Amino acid sequence: MIASECEPWAKTGGLGDVVDALARALGRAAAVDAVGVDGPVDVFLPRYRSIDLPGEGVDERHVRVPDPVSPDGATDAVVRSFAADGYRLRLVDIPAAFDRDGYYGTGAVDHPDNGWRFAMLCRTALETIRQEGQPIDVVHVHDWQGAPAVLYRDAWYWGDFTLGRTAFVLTIHNPAFHGWTHAPDVWTLGLPGGFGDAYGVDLLRTAVERADVVNTVSPTFAREALTTEMGKGLEGVLAARGDRFVGILNGIDTAAWDPATDAALAASYDAADISGKAACRRALLAEIGFDPDDPGPVLGVVGRLDPQKGFDLVAGASRALIADGMRIVALGTGDRLLLADLAVIATRSPTSLSVNDRFDRDLARRIYAGADLFLMPSRFEPCGQSQMIAMRYGTPPVVRKTGGLADTVIDADADPGHGTGWAFEETSASALASAVGRAAEMFRAPDHAAWDAVVARGMAQDWSWQAGPTDGYLRAYTRAVASRR
Repeated sequence: MIASECEPWAKTGGLGDVVDALARALGRAAAVDAVGVDGPVDVFLPRYRSIDLPGEGVDERHVRVPDPVSPDGATDAVVRSFAADGYRLRLVDIPAAFDRDGYYGTGAVDHPDNGWRFAMLCRTALETIRQEGQPIDVVHVHDWQGAPAVLYRDAWYWGDFTLGRTAFVLTIHNPAFHGWTHAPDVWTLGLPGGFGDAYGVDLLRTAVERADVVNTVSPTFAREALTTEMGKGLEGVLAARGDRFVGILNGIDTAAWDPATDAALAASYDAADISGKAACRRALLAEIGFDPDDPGPVLGVVGRLDPQKGFDLVAGASRALIADGMRIVALGTGDRLLLADLAVIATRSPTSLSVNDRFDRDLARRIYAGADLFLMPSRFEPCGQSQMIAMRYGTPPVVRKTGGLADTVIDADADPGHGTGWAFEETSASALASAVGRAAEMFRAPDHAAWDAVVARGMAQDWSWQAGPTDGYLRAYTRAVASRR
């Protein structure tokens, strides 16, 4: 695998979780034997400034990598490899590219040479494979940052012993980011003529055209991505791939996300005995300065402050929700205007809205466990993992019916016998407030049987990678290998 994020070393969102969890699932003996792979799964990741090396067990390989930006046309990279939990992490150490603040930029400003930076990640990974001389069946690249590897295979390695027959699988986690490299900067990618056009190179789009199999991270989003609204400019090339473009629903690491063993929580609990969740609720409310004895519904929100995630809908609905006796706990960083809107409301209603502008893993866990409902009003959501985590922690989600949210949450009013949360379709604050109102009505009912059933069904869902996603990727790999050969 080639990726820009991998939990716990580098993460801004779900990409890092997926790369880590999928690599571990594939690295287990049963999965590896299924495709006849000899050896561990390798994950190539940039050695960002924030990543510390373990004290021992690090193997170093020096690799000379073609680099058009270097005065002599090549750069010396060091690939530092060590055993992770079920796979081998391979850190690409190129100080000029990765020893700087931020993975992609500082604040809201991207590094201007990001195309070159992640091209060097990909070229180093391929040069390392070539140097080691062991033919590889599959290289799995993630998002636009891994996309240059597909282009390099076709440009420079098509006749290579180790990489010429290698199948490339491309996973699109977020089609909104293409890695567009403008014409004046295309030379920094080190590609021959024929790639791109007079305006530059769209790395993600070009990789979609050339990869052996392309997938996104839920079946519903795979269909939505073929539309102008959701395809973000990729709808045409994705449609052209036919059945080489598929949707594979993400999973979550059910060992890492388990209220029975989560050390960040005030009390442990599980589906058989959920009584500890009440203690988690009280502890969360006390921590953020809310009244623990107030029975009003507590709404949790965790994620990137971004219009894509619908945080503006939360802000727009918050006054009506607060007026109805609900309280909101929000955690996330991102868009400063969205943060300012929420902060104004929090100033006016300090005992009803708590805005936590930071990245805080432990607080996120306490929100999953301590909230009564979890909000995910995303405009589009290729998959999403937070709704799965919330259900596992006994907190029914309220989601917009899109992408992976539509694939994972069953509306409890539309299907009372199978419901696991609540869903709405219109992208508006009023639609969100209405869906939350439906959920709150059940939560407040004197007879808690219906509510308890929704909670129990959500906790009973198996979102593990072993339950389906791993087999889906193995089938994609097998298909890609057969197609390439």
